[in-house]
Amino acid sequence: MAGLFDAIAARTDNRPLADRLRPTRLADIVGQDHLTGPDGAVTRMLASGSIGSLILWGPPGTGKTTLARLVAAEAGQHFEQLSAIFSGVADLKKVFGAARTRRRDGVNTILFVDEIHRFNRAQQDSFLPVMEDGTITLIGATTENPSFELNAALLSRARVLVLHRLDDAALAGLLARAEDMMGAPLPVDGDARALLVGMADGDGRAVLSLAEEVWRVARPDDVFDEQTLRAVLQRRAPVYDKSQDGHYNLISALHKAVRGSDPDAALYYLARMLDAGEDPLYLGRRLVRMASEDIGLADPQALTVALAAKDAFDYLGSPEGELALAQACVYLASAPKSNAVYSAMKGAMRAAREHGSLLPPKHILNAPTKLMGAEGYGKGYQYDHDQPDAFSGQDYFPPELGRQHFYEPVERGFEREIARRLDYWARLRAERAGKKD
Repeated sequence: MAGLFDAIAARTDNRPLADRLRPTRLADIVGQDHLTGPDGAVTRMLASGSIGSLILWGPPGTGKTTLARLVAAEAGQHFEQLSAIFSGVADLKKVFGAARTRRRDGVNTILFVDEIHRFNRAQQDSFLPVMEDGTITLIGATTENPSFELNAALLSRARVLVLHRLDDAALAGLLARAEDMMGAPLPVDGDARALLVGMADGDGRAVLSLAEEVWRVARPDDVFDEQTLRAVLQRRAPVYDKSQDGHYNLISALHKAVRGSDPDAALYYLARMLDAGEDPLYLGRRLVRMASEDIGLADPQALTVALAAKDAFDYLGSPEGELALAQACVYLASAPKSNAVYSAMKGAMRAAREHGSLLPPKHILNAPTKLMGAEGYGKGYQYDHDQPDAFSGQDYFPPELGRQHFYEPVERGFEREIARRLDYWARLRAERAGKKD
């Protein structure tokens, strides 16, 4: 018996449902009112008539490509699209050359680069001159945190816009649009519809693809309940919501289990997040943070292990690379703990904000000109390697501030050795200060 989808498809084209439902105007984009609503950032930008380079950061299926296309259309500019996965330097040069020709003819170019974080540093740098001279307006799309994955120079020339994961209401709205286009209701009951929305996990493209699967397999009289839908789609709902409370609860539990030196609990929460579909590189970055915040110099090797685990996953991918994350997780949970550097940094930041206008003492500043030498720059500086014990004991803080004390090592792990060194230098500093007096 032919499926219900086959009968409906005969009246439509063969493009995927998500492509047929792609918005044709900004107002049709769902779930991103902070960007495309009446007072949204993109709406205001278009109204001003000035389109700057943008980085669109958000999860899959939130409308990054669509938004870029519509910005180009509403701005009346030529739209060029590349994927960083399949493009190299030669492709970029070709696009830049065509954009220069277009610009001479009075047509501006918006270059959309999907997965822009996949370009290496040199490739990212190649955008800088053509952005600066107006050859292109760049719109990059990424699912990764731009602060970690993109060059600072590139970020300084573009505005980062965050696209949110679609909430249940937005996904339900997409399903309603799909039903209007198909001219038939989705053959599911209320619970099954809610399950379908949950399975999409905030991804608009995914919810439409799932709906398309349902229409494809349904017979004319079928109405799927929750259990039948699970069997038909052969998928399970996500264990947790990657952008809401479940996500933050589990990452908090993982962090606290590592901090609390419980490797078994830490592994349990790591496994739960991986099983739920969390981005493993996100977990790798969190482990790096834990190594600095909660272990620090009590075990300096912890940061090296965490970074190596992130690199190993980046090299191996899933599932092989997940073992490296587990290894780092157990190492961190088992390591001696210290937040001394974390606390010291917070204290130093407070002092920097309160006394950020003070100049360093002149004796530790270089004097590259005669005028600066006459002003006392570098005068009296003692080169530590020429002093007994390679330690001069001179003061490095601004004179108006006086010596400050931020770092207090704990009596655990390697910081015991650091504490002994600091005590030794403090005694030498006091002795040499006494001799000067």
